[in-house]
Amino acid sequence: MNWAFLQGLLSGVNKYSTAFGRVWLSIVFLFRVMVFVVAAEKVWGDEQKDFKCNTAQPGCHNVCYDHFFPVSHVRLWALQLIFVTCPSLLVVMHVAYREDRERKHREKYGENCRRLYQNTGKKRGGLWWTYVLTLLFKIGVDATFVYLLYHIYEGYDFPSLIKCRQDPCPNTVDCFISRPTEKRIFTLFMVVTSLVCILLSIFEVVYLVGKRFSEYFSGTHHSNRMTNTLSSGSSLMESNALKHTGKKTPETPAPSYSIAVS
Repeated sequence: MNWAFLQGLLSGVNKYSTAFGRVWLSIVFLFRVMVFVVAAEKVWGDEQKDFKCNTAQPGCHNVCYDHFFPVSHVRLWALQLIFVTCPSLLVVMHVAYREDRERKHREKYGENCRRLYQNTGKKRGGLWWTYVLTLLFKIGVDATFVYLLYHIYEGYDFPSLIKCRQDPCPNTVDCFISRPTEKRIFTLFMVVTSLVCILLSIFEVVYLVGKRFSEYFSGTHHSNRMTNTLSSGSSLMESNALKHTGKKTPETPAPSYSIAVS
């Protein structure tokens, strides 16, 4: 499987992510994608060939293998990584849509016109909702695949010996898994990294929502202060005007004239 496209995609998303998002990307690259490509595919490469049953009954080997391993771990993890990383493409597409809209706006009204977005990559408006929804989707995908892995294989353990009673086996046969301890370690490692990614995504959602509420309440408080300041200033001006009009101008007594009678 070629992961070059996935790497380029996540690298582009990195510059639009928060600190939690960057840690999430690092864990996905180093502890999930790299481990999957380098080690996991080789560990599970011989799972069907080295799955042995102590019977020569035709078809019993294949039926028992399909019963205990209905879906390959490698293919399940590949689907999980694709579904958990590709929603980040929506963020890149949304930013590209903003940049294209900003470019067309400048071409129409000139370079000195008012910008539609102060920063096309800033998480405001629709981009904020796109980012949060992708986080919720990634949480749901990781949680679903962790549950599916537990439900399909009845846990995360790999016993050395498996009892198989499926038809067309003549009786209960013993089957053996190749390298069960190594597969158990890799399975637990992938499950733990998935849980860590779920926690990081939850922290990022809480951070974004908390930041939005903080900005909303601080903006409301600032507008209330401005309103109170303006109302107090207008009241002061009105009181000064009333005082001004209430003052009476002192009357100057008329000059006295003496009339001389001759």
